[in-house]
Amino acid sequence: MRSAGRRFKNIQKKNPYWSSYVCFAETIKNQRFSNQTICRWFNKLVDKHDYLKSEKEMIMLHLLSPSKSTEDNQK
Repeated sequence: MRSAGRRFKNIQKKNPYWSSYVCFAETIKNQRFSNQTICRWFNKLVDKHDYLKSEKEMIMLHLLSPSKSTEDNQK
């Protein structure tokens, strides 16, 4: 099973100057996580100071769109 938490920590360790949001986006890239999993791990891993609360919905839509396009291309 893929672990978003483990992947996130490895990416963060290799790229200490990246924000938690950028590390998270790299974590889920091409991993085909479900939307629910992405939302859950986003809330756990991404620092609240890396985004505005009012922009969270748009950020989530942006993060979920690459996940869907990967699934659609494999069908």
